Amino acid sequence: MKAEPLLAKLNELRHEAEDDDTSMEYLTLHHAFCFISYKMSEFQKYLDEAAKKPAK
Repeated sequence: MKAEPLLAKLNELRHEAEDDDTSMEYLTLHHAFCFISYKMSEFQKYLDEAAKKPAK
């Protein structure tokens, strides 16, 4: 799994919630998007490792 499509979906959800930029939903999505976008290589590494683990 690639990080870019997940980040794109997170950004889409963030834009859908931005009508109230003080809501907890928007703030959560916004800050998660910003953090993950700054840490793309680490996020991709996490996804690669998660894909190796057996499903529960």
